[in-house]
Amino acid sequence: MTLTASAPATATRPVITAWSAVSPFGTGKDEFVAGVLAGKDTRAPLDPEQWAGPEDHACVVPGFALREVLGKKGTRSMDRVTGLAVTAVRDLLRDCGQRRTARDEETALVLGTTTGSAQSMMDFTRASLVGERPFYVDPSLMPNAVMNCAAGQCAIWHSLKGPNTTIAGGRVAGLSALSYAGGLLGSGRAAAVLCGAAEEFSDARAWLDHHRRGADRAGALLGEGCAMFMLERADPAGPDDRVLAEVLAVQSRVYFGEDLREALAACAEEVLRRGGVDRGQVWAVSASGPAGPLGEQEREVLTARFGAQALERAPALAAIGDTAAASAAFQIASLLSAAERSAAPAGGVALVSSVDDNGVVACAALRLPVN
Repeated sequence: MTLTASAPATATRPVITAWSAVSPFGTGKDEFVAGVLAGKDTRAPLDPEQWAGPEDHACVVPGFALREVLGKKGTRSMDRVTGLAVTAVRDLLRDCGQRRTARDEETALVLGTTTGSAQSMMDFTRASLVGERPFYVDPSLMPNAVMNCAAGQCAIWHSLKGPNTTIAGGRVAGLSALSYAGGLLGSGRAAAVLCGAAEEFSDARAWLDHHRRGADRAGALLGEGCAMFMLERADPAGPDDRVLAEVLAVQSRVYFGEDLREALAACAEEVLRRGGVDRGQVWAVSASGPAGPLGEQEREVLTARFGAQALERAPALAAIGDTAAASAAFQIASLLSAAERSAAPAGGVALVSSVDDNGVVACAALRLPVN
């Protein structure tokens, strides 16, 4: 089974014109760029009065208190993943400023996730089980238990009236969202798309991960955050100095069992073919690096095809922990950071590889920078 998204060579491909990030490096794009390029370690001890998970350390967004970041209005019952997404979208729209060309009615939003907020789902379910009656629950918490709550709240907070979509895809969710956003632009359903992925740290997620992980993932720290990108159509009339990257193609495949080598190799080759580039044009390769054998296999396949130097040009993201659904979006952000601060060759291609242990691999090819 394969899922693909790419524009024909004669069509205008989508381009990234702005981005933002809320990450364990801090709130804001500048904090992410500085942190990822410096390889800053974000692991920190957890406050036992706030957290009750199985681990005593994690990579959380420092100082992220909803009411302090977004204000008191409308945040009383907001959960953490929604707050992360709303904040990232706020920062993205602020960064675009007067350079934003699409109206609110023409602007779509696509957000990748794993399940939404596992904490909200469990809290709501628990209230139904332990209450005097199953229906004695706080109704204000119900929206948070729905997977598309974060995307909907982003649209409400920022008056975005175009298509609003949530993509549940685990670690590959960021690339799945990128693929879907390209489809919205290509079909004319939107003039611009805010596209990205979010994942929260919570006690519920920590315990779920603790019980499902194997021995090879022991000691892996969880991270959180949200990265968002402004996706628009390139101006065919001439160069656009807003363009940070051109999305050449997105491709995904499934694998069975514990060996992903064949599926990932085919996925990487196909995304380059659909993007109209060859291996020699690949400047940097970002590997998702899941813990254990899957991460080793991923690096083996990518090194064999693109060389160790290409992988070294992409900043490592181990310092922000396992950000799950947000990981692929952070990979794109790290490549944009590297291209901004280093001597990336004109027209060089960056490849993003994402591996999920549920049996999905995905790759995206980006041209950095376009101009």
